[in-house]
Order: sequence, then C-alpha cells, then structure tokens
Amino acid sequence: MLKIEQLNQFYGESHTLWDLDLDVPEGQCTILMGRNGVGKTTLLQCIMGLLPLQSGSINFTGTELMKASAEKRANLGIGYVPQGRQIFPALTVEENLQIGLPARRDKVRKVPEFIYELFPVLKEMLGRRGGDLSGGQQQQLAIGRALVLDPRLLILDEPTEGIQPNIVHEIGDIIRKLNQEIGLTVLLVEQKLPFARRIGDRFVILDRGRSVASDVMDNLNDELVKEYLTV
Repeated sequence: MLKIEQLNQFYGESHTLWDLDLDVPEGQCTILMGRNGVGKTTLLQCIMGLLPLQSGSINFTGTELMKASAEKRANLGIGYVPQGRQIFPALTVEENLQIGLPARRDKVRKVPEFIYELFPVLKEMLGRRGGDLSGGQQQQLAIGRALVLDPRLLILDEPTEGIQPNIVHEIGDIIRKLNQEIGLTVLLVEQKLPFARRIGDRFVILDRGRSVASDVMDNLNDELVKEYLTV
C-alpha cells in the first residue's frame, strides 16, 4: 500500500534520513522501531508532507506523493495521529472531531457513529474542551479525529506515550480491531516491546536514519532488540 524508496531528508546540513526504503503491506500493522533520535518521527512527518525531502519516492496505492501537499495526502486517505496528540485544547471534543470531515472522499459531513462506539467517552464529553480531557482521553480524541476522514492508512506516532496502563491496553485493543476486523492498514511508531509484539504483524527498525532490519514480528529476536532497541 505504501512504498518508500531511496528517501533522503536534511535538517539544514544534517543528513537525517539516508536512502531509506520502507514497505507497508495493505491490511497489516507495521511497527516502526528504534532508539530515540534515529529518525522515526521525521519519517512520519515526511510521509505526511510536513517536512521537505531531498530525493526519493513515496508511493501510496499507485500515487506518487513527493510533490503532493499535506492536504492532498489526507484526501487520498492517510490518517495521522502525531506524537503528543496535538489536539486543539480550546475547541470542544465535537469540534476537534469535525476538523477531519472536509478530507473525507465521500463528502460526508457528519462524524461517523462508529467513532463513538470505539470511544464511548468521547460521546459523553462532546461539549467539553479538548484541553480539559485527561491524557488518555486526549489520545482517544486524536485517534478518533484521524479516523473521521475514513482513512485507508492510519499512521500513529507513539500512541502509548504518557498514557496510563489501562488506556494503553484499550488503545491496543482498538488498533487490533481496526486492523484485523475492519482491515485498516496501520503504520505505528512504538517503543514498548510488549505492545509492539501484541499488535504488530511486521517490524521495521531504524538506526541513524537508515532502515537496518525488517521482518515479520515473530522474527524480532533478542539480538536485534539488544543491538538496536535497548537503551
């Protein structure tokens, strides 16, 4: 579904992504892993059109994205949950959810009911400001906002960061349901190994801006964990 080839990106004179290749198969959950500072968030921002690229190719379901705007990428069906959630704290829960509606390909302008079935707490708090929610509730809101546009690919950047354990487990259940029951393709950055093993089909490990390993999740062995993931 998503195929990245020979991607290069710079911050000023710093070369951050080096000839990076990445495949995200349709219908699977791919986990992007690596220590802090190796380029994971940078890669997601490049996929979403939020950072400029030097060279390479990003192909999504047959459409080349290198010159496409961030808005165009959303219109094509890529939902994005950024690190730190980045909801609008002064807007209500309902207003935050409605922000994703203009990007829907079917032109529907109503928040789908299944969002509230996935996240009942959001329906209970529609009139509450986003900034008044707990961290876990804000994360659910951020995921719900991305799902509103009816994505074909859902990209999440460390959705369990700073979240209480019971909500982490719930978010894992929801991602599994979206991926395995609904068939939504998922690309997810995650540091927690148990969570990654629980929901992932495949893994890709980055190190110093390069892809150094990729395989099915069952083949994420102790040697790879020690070399590239253990702090």
